[in-house]
Amino acid sequence: MLCMEVEESMSGAVEHFSAALVKIRAGKANPEMLSGVNVEAYGASSPLNAVATINTPDARSLVIKPFDRGTIQNIEKAIINSNLGFNPQNDGSMIRINIPPLTSERRQQLVKMAKAELETAKVSIRNSRKDGMEGVKKLVKDGLSEDVGKDGEAQVQSLTDSYVKKIEGLYEIKEKDILTV
Repeated sequence: MLCMEVEESMSGAVEHFSAALVKIRAGKANPEMLSGVNVEAYGASSPLNAVATINTPDARSLVIKPFDRGTIQNIEKAIINSNLGFNPQNDGSMIRINIPPLTSERRQQLVKMAKAELETAKVSIRNSRKDGMEGVKKLVKDGLSEDVGKDGEAQVQSLTDSYVKKIEGLYEIKEKDILTV
């Protein structure tokens, strides 16, 4: 029971890490790059994909077509304010974003961003491990045998090791993707 909670928490950390890596662009256009952009529309803040369609006509551009042309200015402003480094071009009916090729300096910055996300995910997994270990110790204190407690701690450590390997593998794939010219 305890191991299931720990594994669920670690699995959530891996999912969050994967989602964070998708947002780090590797030179190819991907609609997920704009997944964190929220647009002020109709008096509320909405995700960009709720007020427009996002397409990739080619590997170097994104096209955003709002469902309502009245929101196009707000969409453009939200993209500019998102600090993603994009320069949207508004033609009145849709917004185009050209993805510039990455310089080697920018590639290194993106690798650093991915590395920071990796460290955040590792901390999250370690926190789950700590919670699991404390749970096992509490159960031992409440009457569980020490042998079963040791087995529980070994299971938690094994889960930790496997999830850390998983995120490190995801990081290595992303790093290779970023550094590939």
